[in-house]
Amino acid sequence: MMKRLVTLTLAGALAIFAGALGAVGLIRWTAPAPHEILRSVEVVDRNGALLRPFALPDGRWRLAAKPEQVDRRYLEMLIAYEDRRFYEHIGTDPLALLRASYQLVTHGEIVSGGSTLSMQVARLLSPRKNRTIIAKLSEIVRAMQLEARLSKKQILELYLTLAPFGGNLEGVRAAAHAYFGKEPGRLTIGEAALLVALPQSPEVRRPDRAADVALRARNRVIDRMFAAGIITVAEANRARSEAVPHARREMPQLAPHAAEAAVAAFPKQHVHRLAIDATVQKRLEELAREKLSALGPRVSLAILVADNETGEVLAHVGSVDFNDMERAGRIDMTRGIRSPGSALKPFIYGMAFEDGIAHPETLIEDRPTRFGMWRPENFDLTFQGTVTTRRALQLSLNVPAVALLDGVGPQRLFARLEMAGAQLQLPQGEIPGLAIGLGGLGLRLEDLTTLFTALARGGESFPLVHRLDVKHENTRHVRLLDPVAAWYVGNVLIGAPPPDNAIFGRIAFKTGTSYGYRDAWAVGFDGKRTIAVWVGRPDGQPVPGMIGRVVAAPILFDAFARAVPKIEPLRAAPHGALIASTAKLPLTLRRFTPAGETRSVSAEPPLKIVFPLNGAQVALERDNAASPPQPIVIKTNGGNGPYRFLVDGMPVGEAEYQNTAFFQPAGPGFVRLTVIDANGATDSVVVRLQQ
Repeated sequence: MMKRLVTLTLAGALAIFAGALGAVGLIRWTAPAPHEILRSVEVVDRNGALLRPFALPDGRWRLAAKPEQVDRRYLEMLIAYEDRRFYEHIGTDPLALLRASYQLVTHGEIVSGGSTLSMQVARLLSPRKNRTIIAKLSEIVRAMQLEARLSKKQILELYLTLAPFGGNLEGVRAAAHAYFGKEPGRLTIGEAALLVALPQSPEVRRPDRAADVALRARNRVIDRMFAAGIITVAEANRARSEAVPHARREMPQLAPHAAEAAVAAFPKQHVHRLAIDATVQKRLEELAREKLSALGPRVSLAILVADNETGEVLAHVGSVDFNDMERAGRIDMTRGIRSPGSALKPFIYGMAFEDGIAHPETLIEDRPTRFGMWRPENFDLTFQGTVTTRRALQLSLNVPAVALLDGVGPQRLFARLEMAGAQLQLPQGEIPGLAIGLGGLGLRLEDLTTLFTALARGGESFPLVHRLDVKHENTRHVRLLDPVAAWYVGNVLIGAPPPDNAIFGRIAFKTGTSYGYRDAWAVGFDGKRTIAVWVGRPDGQPVPGMIGRVVAAPILFDAFARAVPKIEPLRAAPHGALIASTAKLPLTLRRFTPAGETRSVSAEPPLKIVFPLNGAQVALERDNAASPPQPIVIKTNGGNGPYRFLVDGMPVGEAEYQNTAFFQPAGPGFVRLTVIDANGATDSVVVRLQQ
């Protein structure tokens, strides 16, 4: 009697279904548009790799997935296992329904629902409470409506995004990250089979709670795929030998500070594309964790990597560990305002080079000196005496830096750095003074990176680029230093003594240590990248021994080793760069004269051309009638070399310390001969050349 009742019920259901098929046109015509589904916000790197997803408000992970993002073999196995006629039917598969109906009759209960992928998507969009025939018919109608509105690819995309995989995991991408720690673009056969099996009974088969059940379900999928000819016997055997994961992995959490800042800036955006390179980011986060034990309690670090030409931030490590509460890991120390110590000295020297008051080979005094009531001392409390400005910057000597800043003007330096994009902070009520040259102001690691990328690209500054999904059409470009001055600074810094066990002359770099050992800095660049490192306590407490050269510089060199595949040479010397030793510099550049002092003038006699004399007639001599005239000598006396010689306003050569030069006459006629010495003194004569 019961079997007959079930048969009658089934017959009625099939009759209703037949009517529904007859009304396909009406169903498709009245199909409502599928509602927008809420997806997890994603932050991705420059190449689309997932840096960090954000869970939905209810705690679920639902990552959008497209068929082209998923392994091809997984898709083949999914369709073969769940819906072989997916690409042929209109939302429902009559053959599958007949099979389900037969199982209902023979077993007295629903064994398999005969659901197509389209019907499963309909159920996922509008979950049902009970597995009844009425609910099944509702799924059929809704599946047809979906087919009327969406392409097969779009329906498959919804399944790949919404399918349950146990717990709070929805979608194949969330499952692949949670169980295998990777995107589903490249799966093994065993991994693909497990992901095919899980959505049928996601809670029962969860591998992190019931690994044995998950293993059996996976192997059943493998057996069916082999029987269907989807995989070979070798692939099936290899897939069965794969272990099933026994625990879930953490979702990706690369560049967490940058990710949170991106989402906060555009809260309604679903995908945020940053300039970060996930590979570089991962390597530097690993480097930060490796340094953890050597840093000491509550000490953190931050690292930024930027492309010199574009300003794009390729790595952003805001702390040693985002989840380390003892080290205030949630605070992004790339944006914390701290004292830079000596890290700004290169810009003092750059402005001095630009102003023409110094050259890398200019001599400068490193001796006890008072500037008003202030008497700066070097870090080691010693003085070097007379050194070149090159050596003074490489050794980070304080007195020469303050003397040059006094010549440049601290307010000019402050204004120039602010104009270049640095957010500088002075103590309340203070104005820029000489102390800013030794760290008497506050700035961020991000600002320091901006300034050093400008040095690396020839003195032009513009803001760092953190994301690639926002147009930067109105980016303001500012000249921080002229190209020659910027090149001088880079040329000096590449010769700075490297930390122990590091290779000399590979990167141009500068370190800094703030007052009281609160902050250690190291910033460096090669021809392509700039990397900046900060080490210290986020709460600003001093750490004895926290010295930039000792603590931050080794991390900087390690960061270059991991982040830069090949060190690129710095830019070539620009036009106008004067490459000369101290002795060959113009007199005014040989020794720096501090502000307020006057240079003693040499007792040399005045500059004068002694041959040929003014108004003289000079005979042109030739080897023969067809040969050109022989060169004519110019001799001078007095003045200070090097000398420049001009014939009718055109340079003809340089006679450095020799007061003699030669020029090739074009022919007979009058010519004006001029000489200019290093002090700018000149003398001219006019002579007549005769055959």
